[in-house]
Amino acid sequence: MGKKLSEMTLEELWQLFPIFLTEHRACWADWYQQEAAALQASVPQAKRISHIGSTAIEGIWAKPIIDILLEMPQSCDLAGLQALLAQQGYICMSRSEGRLSFNKGYTENGFAERVFHLHVRYAGDHDELYFRDYLREEPAAAKAYEQLKLSLWKEYEHDRDGYTNAKADLVRQMTAAAREKYGKRY
Repeated sequence: MGKKLSEMTLEELWQLFPIFLTEHRACWADWYQQEAAALQASVPQAKRISHIGSTAIEGIWAKPIIDILLEMPQSCDLAGLQALLAQQGYICMSRSEGRLSFNKGYTENGFAERVFHLHVRYAGDHDELYFRDYLREEPAAAKAYEQLKLSLWKEYEHDRDGYTNAKADLVRQMTAAAREKYGKRY
């Protein structure tokens, strides 16, 4: 029997779970809806649940991983929420002040059919919504982001941190442009 995920090094995990991009799939919206409904049922105190990331942008290539933003009230006990989400199959990948990140759909044999990244934040910590809406409403920006991702794909296929860092400047620029354009939309 192979190693458990918790026993693998970061390099082993990156080999098992490489970055790969695919054309947009219509089923991603359905997968999000189904997972959001399950989250709403198990975490009814959530302020907002949102589909974020590239799978939320029709027409661009994306990693087939559904990113979900779960905004919680300031009064939320994040440690208790972490335990509740673990019961729903989510693995906590990182924890920082007011933020939790979870994965679901990662197995010792690679990706499951449906893979989710859950970003838990306190309500109002939601720059991803600005970025998402900017890409939805600005096709040229969406294509520029897609082209950057496609250009980085093979170079960072086994380096998720490098891939994310290589996109960071453009994401920051587009998020700033969205905040300027939309003001206090949320």
